[in-house]
Amino acid sequence: MLLAAAGEVTTTFNGFDIFMILFTIVIFIGVVRLLRERPKKNLFAIGFGIFSLLIFLASDAIMIKSWFS
Repeated sequence: MLLAAAGEVTTTFNGFDIFMILFTIVIFIGVVRLLRERPKKNLFAIGFGIFSLLIFLASDAIMIKSWFS
C-alpha cells in the first residue's frame, strides 16, 4: 500500500488555468490598444486595465509556480 501511494503523481494543473492565461492576454491587448489611442485617452480605463493586468499577472505567476512545485 505504501509503495502504491509513493508512485502516484499529483498535479496542480487545472482546466481553468488555460482561461486565466487567455484572460491575461486579452487584458494585455486591451491595455496596449488603450495606450495607443491618439486624440483623447481614457485615463480611468487605462488605470483600471493596468491594475487588472497586474492582478492577473501575479495570479498567473503563482499558478505557474505551483505547477512546478
